Amino acid sequence: MNQPTPKQLLVDGYEIVIGLEIHCQLNTNSKIFSPAATKFGQEPNTQANIIDLALPGVLPVLNKEVVAKAIMFGLGVNAKIGMLNAFDRKNYFYPDLPKGYQISQMAHPIVGEGYIDIVVNEGEKNEYTKRIGITRAHLEEDAGKSVHDAVPHMTGIDLNRAGTPLIEIVSEPDMRSAAEAVAYVKAIHQLVTWLGISDAIMAEGSFRADCNVSVRKPNEPLGTRNELKNLNSFRFIEMAINAEIERQIDVIEDGGKVIQATRLYDPATNTTKAMRSKEEAHDYRYFPDPDLLPVQIEEADFHAINASMPELPVARRKRFMSEFGLSEYDSRILTASRELADFFEQVVQKVGKAHAKICANWVMGDLLGALNKDEKTITESPISVAQFAQLIERITDNTLSGKLAKQAFVALFAGEGGDTDNAVDNIIRDKGLKQETDTGAIQAMVEEVLKNNQAMVDEYKGGKEKAFNGLVGQVMKASKGKANPAQVNELLKKLLG
Repeated sequence: MNQPTPKQLLVDGYEIVIGLEIHCQLNTNSKIFSPAATKFGQEPNTQANIIDLALPGVLPVLNKEVVAKAIMFGLGVNAKIGMLNAFDRKNYFYPDLPKGYQISQMAHPIVGEGYIDIVVNEGEKNEYTKRIGITRAHLEEDAGKSVHDAVPHMTGIDLNRAGTPLIEIVSEPDMRSAAEAVAYVKAIHQLVTWLGISDAIMAEGSFRADCNVSVRKPNEPLGTRNELKNLNSFRFIEMAINAEIERQIDVIEDGGKVIQATRLYDPATNTTKAMRSKEEAHDYRYFPDPDLLPVQIEEADFHAINASMPELPVARRKRFMSEFGLSEYDSRILTASRELADFFEQVVQKVGKAHAKICANWVMGDLLGALNKDEKTITESPISVAQFAQLIERITDNTLSGKLAKQAFVALFAGEGGDTDNAVDNIIRDKGLKQETDTGAIQAMVEEVLKNNQAMVDEYKGGKEKAFNGLVGQVMKASKGKANPAQVNELLKKLLG
């Protein structure tokens, strides 16, 4: 069982208070208010149409698909759904915002209060679970991008991202360490990819976090927060938060006062730098967007979306434990992604629940190890479900020993055996990997080894247990690794008396 949450995590006598705003791009083919494409990496300004450019007289039209994806997220975090929600204008000037305002949701967001449970320090002795409150999640459009030094001493504007659909997920200030913040971001990242509502590729900017950090002495009022903008990797989130914690404590300890601001993290120096003073909501002069009607979600649509929800990670993890007898650790690894969980379960369906544990061991060990080495995901696995299931079947029916199975796996991963469900059998035949299970043949080898290794026999009979392993090794060598190890052990013990 997980340990309880630590009552208080202090740094140099200060309590850390962290809240996050995650911007997650929804994986629609077109933008939130225009039919322009959302494909990543296209030539600048080739995916911005007249609506994105805010030409006079154009009107936004809401993409219905983003509403469905936002509802799915809300259901995934146990949140209240705003069956009546509305869009507002968030007014500010910036070169990559052609309209001079961003269409967002302020007063009536589509997703209300919810929560998600996170695992902190996963796999370590001090692992614990914690519930993080979610204040709201609202739909909005992304801005374009300023490209500095596209031409020497100039800044270019790329409006391809302008109007890209986002869901902004705002947490409660419930996190008390960088480790908790990273665990929370990972949990949200897993959820949105599991639901299939976002690819959440952080390197492409489709999943990024703003971290609000403050420090205070225990039981004192909340400190002044600073916002760390646009962090797009788990590692940078942790490093940036820790750097900002250290900076704020140093300011206070030196007799200064923390000033509310937006800051950027510089990984080269591992420091945060002031970007601008932090605006409050009233500075943006929010008001209802007159070009967009409020969104009324019909009960029938809501129930259809609810019915389409996949089994969520926590529920699937618990089912793997109860149905397949797996440990919590194994179940957590196997549900790291929906695709991995599907692969494992499909293999188990083919070989039977009785062999779920051996399936889990081979997926977590050899398969994930080989994929990680090649920097591939389970969806890029060169081994199909049917091929992997056949490998497990040949282990469980004693065609392959553990050692021979590893040789077969390497060949299978390399694409040998052909693009067929019978690839494993082809490899066994072509490489002569079939395990020797004939008792008479194995006994003959055992007797020959005992005859030629009298010194080891005497050592074993004299009480040296390690000598037995040496004899096993000699038999396996004589059989070129093909003798059934269990039979070798049994016959050796029998013949040694």
